[in-house]
Amino acid sequence: MTIASAAANTMTQTWQRLCTRADLVPHSGVAAWLETPEGPAQVAIFYLPSDPNTSQPSDPNTSQLPGHAQELYAIDHRDPFSGANVIARGIVGDLQGEPVVASPLYKQHFRLADGRCLEDDSVQLRTWKVSFKGEEVWIQA
Repeated sequence: MTIASAAANTMTQTWQRLCTRADLVPHSGVAAWLETPEGPAQVAIFYLPSDPNTSQPSDPNTSQLPGHAQELYAIDHRDPFSGANVIARGIVGDLQGEPVVASPLYKQHFRLADGRCLEDDSVQLRTWKVSFKGEEVWIQA
């Protein structure tokens, strides 16, 4: 084991400020740089705000979406099929009641909640815990 890998193994996950709500695009993704115990990573953040036309109250600090467990998702930005960092540019939708993003290159669908590829169960993107703290977006990495 090298000194670098020993140091990485001793690092614990911590919450980091990533951006603000104003930096996000509703019903779309944005890419961000993230420091992880394994080193830097690119992450795709998806913001699916509550619909104000539903009967559910639209509290800006809520983590509940009608039909969905949360409104912020963080998954790998790197498309495992092409190797390109493009996932944040994918089209966000809903398949089988689950929020998904379609890769803009080869069109595979990834569930936002767990990163699982719907077309190939053996492929899964990393996910991170992400939440609003006031108007700031915080991520655990």
